Amino acid sequence: MISTRKSRGKREEKNAGKTRRVSVYRAPKETMPPRKPAELSIDWIRYQRDGNPEIRARLLKQYLPLVRNVAGRMAIGFPRSVELADLINTGVIGLVEAFRNFDPTRGVKFETFAVPRIRGAILDELRALDWVPRSTRARSREIERALLELENDFGRPPTEAELAMKLKCSVEELMHAIGDVSGSSLLSLDETIYREDDNRQVPRIETIRDEAKATALGDMEKGELRAFLVTAIDRLTEQEKLVIALYYFEELTLKEIGEVMSISESRVSQIHTKAVIKLRGMIREKFALSG
Repeated sequence: MISTRKSRGKREEKNAGKTRRVSVYRAPKETMPPRKPAELSIDWIRYQRDGNPEIRARLLKQYLPLVRNVAGRMAIGFPRSVELADLINTGVIGLVEAFRNFDPTRGVKFETFAVPRIRGAILDELRALDWVPRSTRARSREIERALLELENDFGRPPTEAELAMKLKCSVEELMHAIGDVSGSSLLSLDETIYREDDNRQVPRIETIRDEAKATALGDMEKGELRAFLVTAIDRLTEQEKLVIALYYFEELTLKEIGEVMSISESRVSQIHTKAVIKLRGMIREKFALSG
């Protein structure tokens, strides 16, 4: 009995000298401390207690610079036609809405709570003023990105088939999309651009010229363009040549051309669009190389 107690005591002393292993998987769960309410100013405390309209007006006036800051940062990515004052006026509506829904007991500062609401109010107003559907805008950006990628890869403008393959659609669908996008582009006459002659910034309206006024250089350029168009039209297919001749020289409508060629009006429109795109590409290539 005595020997058994001694051996047991020795084992306990030996085990006591060893390092105790603790499993990380059995660590006690730590509870997150409750979120403290955000520190409020005296005006906020009084407004929460009494709902005084004068204090409310004073608080809203205090946060007006926040609206100007948000609107100023957003205006950098918008066209020049979008006025900063309009963005600020719309942002104030978002500020008032954020002020109405703010709950200081949630532990969030009012600035943190209000900024997304101000941005959202501005974006909602811009979307409401935009007459172009959002799907058309998204399709336009998709086509522009695809064009840029293909031009970088090929070192030249891509063909319709290559662009359609990149966008994973048919050429016909691509033509419809380009038609929708082309009708959504607007230019501002007050926008400042660079003039070609002296590279000076001027409003776009100052660069508009009367094209009907004949000049010696203009007549020479038109003659050169007509001469090249004869060569360019010869490179088209027989079907495309016929559509161009009937539409521009015989002045027939697309429906009348369809009756002459025994095809549908939509098919005539597709052939006409394809021919015009080909001619534009050849003209752009020719005068880019010669100029």
